[in-house]
Amino acid sequence: MRRTSSPNESLPLAAGPRNDWQTILSLLPYLATYRWRVGFALACLIGAKVANLGVPVVMKHIVDNLSSVRQLTALGRSEHSDAIVLMSGVGLLVVAYAVVRLSTSLFTELREILFSKVTESAVRQLALRVFRHLHELSLRFHLERQTGGMSRDIERGTRGITQLISYSLYSILPTLVEVGLVLAFFVVKYDAYYAIVTLVALVAYIAFTVKVTEWRTHFRRTMNELDSRANSRAIDSLLNYETVKYFGNEEWETHRYDENLQRYRAAAIKSQHSLSALNFGQQAIIGTGLVFILWRATQGVMAGRLTLGDLVLINTFMLQLYIPLNFLGVVYRELKQSLTDMDRMFSLMNVSREVADAPDAQPLAVRGAQVRFSHVNFGYEPSRQILHDVSFTIEAGTTTAVVGHSGSGKSTLARLLFRFYDLDRANGGAIQIDGQDIRDVTQDSLRASIGIVPQDTVLFNDTIYYNIAYGRPAATRDEVIAAARAAHIHEFIESLPKGYDTAVGERGLKLSGGEKQRVAIARTLLKRPPILLFDEATSALDSRSERAIQHELDQIARNRTTLVIAHRLSTVVHADQIIVMDRGRIVERGTHAELLRVGGLFAQMWALQQQHAQTAGEDADAPASIDGR
Repeated sequence: MRRTSSPNESLPLAAGPRNDWQTILSLLPYLATYRWRVGFALACLIGAKVANLGVPVVMKHIVDNLSSVRQLTALGRSEHSDAIVLMSGVGLLVVAYAVVRLSTSLFTELREILFSKVTESAVRQLALRVFRHLHELSLRFHLERQTGGMSRDIERGTRGITQLISYSLYSILPTLVEVGLVLAFFVVKYDAYYAIVTLVALVAYIAFTVKVTEWRTHFRRTMNELDSRANSRAIDSLLNYETVKYFGNEEWETHRYDENLQRYRAAAIKSQHSLSALNFGQQAIIGTGLVFILWRATQGVMAGRLTLGDLVLINTFMLQLYIPLNFLGVVYRELKQSLTDMDRMFSLMNVSREVADAPDAQPLAVRGAQVRFSHVNFGYEPSRQILHDVSFTIEAGTTTAVVGHSGSGKSTLARLLFRFYDLDRANGGAIQIDGQDIRDVTQDSLRASIGIVPQDTVLFNDTIYYNIAYGRPAATRDEVIAAARAAHIHEFIESLPKGYDTAVGERGLKLSGGEKQRVAIARTLLKRPPILLFDEATSALDSRSERAIQHELDQIARNRTTLVIAHRLSTVVHADQIIVMDRGRIVERGTHAELLRVGGLFAQMWALQQQHAQTAGEDADAPASIDGR
């Protein structure tokens, strides 16, 4: 027996958490697009810090001049003219002080204006890339992931990009530039002692902040995981609102949600306690450094080596350094959180595509739309094979029906035809359209050639018009209405107060099962594909509605290659070929009449369904379910 194909074997797992530099480097290509704008923004940043450095320098001269004026005034009238000259200089210095401060603000705002486009564009490009990549991943990935948690990861990741760029450009880099300027000023203008003490305090502060923040990071990761889990559980519960109500499990769902909230609360409390310890340690380091520097400056003033203006200058410099440096601790913590959030989002981008186009893949060239399944073997898991050596051909322009009990592998054929999964090339067989192996053509061209009405129809939370037009967004309104008429839903839509603009609700829950199915049929008709696939297309309809639409489906399928997966055998009596499957194998094939004459599994299923229909009292006059509730 052929070994079952194992798609899992070709699905590389996402890499583990990366270091922070890898995450940052992943972001750089998105910023490189605006390198000139980034350069101008950095020039404005330096200009702002140079201007900011001039503020305390000007203030020093104002204080020194005012001290001189005070001394001259105290000497008497003979020195009054010199005092007037000094006062004039003070006036000019005050104007210069205002100009320098205004220049600081001007350069800062110019920097933000220049860089805002860079930040928002990087976020947009990256969010689009993640969104596109998620749509390119296999059905297996989406079945195994929880949408709520994944959407929260993307949301936090894009927000983390904004925070990373903002904190780096507006907080960390400006502070480093200012530290360099102040240390150089201390060395050139004053004693190296001030620069050494300042540098030691800064190094101790940064080392302490990094060490403690690294220790705190695992609390943040735990909080993120618990937050995603609680959000996923809440969304899953709300999406299954009706099921919760059916079984009266509101309290059970609340209890499950509260369990996650309690774990999140415990992690958040630990995070806050560690934050308090970090803040206290930072303030102790800052206070110690400030005491040593101001004590040395005070001694200099008392000894006559420094003026009062020098004391004001040194104190102002230290305040200008330590105030943002105090905020730098918060920035670093937020930066680590942003990097953690970005890492989770980049991890999504690292998930390899299980179903990928070959490098030399060509668009599907549809001529007659013949579909051939050749010795197909497949299993979702290595230990459980679903299909066993399945071979059949759907001739161009004909209808083939596949029937069988639940779990016989019928719907798996549809998923393989759409390439939601790929067959193993070694022993999985092949699926061909007009002689072209579907693994060798592009997925876009393949899926553009196939229209499907699935068994479980899920609609977008939008209008009926949008959901029908989704089959071909460029279609005109007349074409959309024509498709609705062909699906026998136009009259129902027109009877609604808002007509085609009626919202269908989350997953289409405002419509009945039959109405949703008709919308799905209309959507597929609008697509106008050469190959049709009906997967239990009328399963949600009662007998009258089913018969009303079955004629239209037969008309639509005429001259198109059609694969019908059906449970109700009455819907496939006119099929050119009926494939009967049992436990993943083809056990019978032929027309409806031929299979009844054989008296095998199909005949047994037919007899059972006829008996059930008579018992249920179904007839042609049964009411339709299209009335809406």
